[in-house]
Amino acid sequence: METAAPAAVIVAIDGPSGTGKSSTSKAVAAQLGLSYLDTGAQYRAITWWMVNNGIDLTDPSAVAAVAGKAEIISGTDPAAPTITVDGTDVAGPIRTSEVTSKVSAVSAVPEVRARITELQRSIAASAATAGKGIVVEGRDIGTTVLPDADLKVFLTASPEARAARRSGELKGADVKATQEALIKRDAADSSRKTSPLAKAGDAVEVDTTDLTLQQVIECVVTLVEEKRISQ
Repeated sequence: METAAPAAVIVAIDGPSGTGKSSTSKAVAAQLGLSYLDTGAQYRAITWWMVNNGIDLTDPSAVAAVAGKAEIISGTDPAAPTITVDGTDVAGPIRTSEVTSKVSAVSAVPEVRARITELQRSIAASAATAGKGIVVEGRDIGTTVLPDADLKVFLTASPEARAARRSGELKGADVKATQEALIKRDAADSSRKTSPLAKAGDAVEVDTTDLTLQQVIECVVTLVEEKRISQ
């Protein structure tokens, strides 16, 4: 007798920077054979395109006018996620400090969020239709992008822990300056009118402050497996 294939699950993992969101999401997807989508990379990609095309990012109407111009394609293999803009690999360029400092302003524009949200929903729907399922990480996935996700997880951590992790990723960046930048971005993302950073009411909150990455991964894998069984 053949064992039925696990149910395809849509997993939304939200939270601010430095909580272990990306590392956890990729590892969980890889371990469970799911696709993976880094939605933050998409916002970074459109920001990169606007910077490189000389768009005035202080003018929301100028940003809105070109929100649909760039072709953004996200690869969903958790072992090697990719992102291209108009055929150009931008996985490295979108992580520069210039893009990081401007992404909140661009992502706050409603037309940008509408365009990227539509793209994200399309990718998630394709994964579900294929019977594979997907882990989607971001800041408004459980509240706005995929409010009907099978499982919603919200990762948190203390500002100090987040800053230490992010400065480590940035290879020796000043921890205090990194913490101030994180707090500033949190404030911008939490207060924007369109799809602010927020925890969904039915999300499972996981505080990663005192957990190792492996412990966080194991926790989320368990949550996903429990959801698969209950479906």
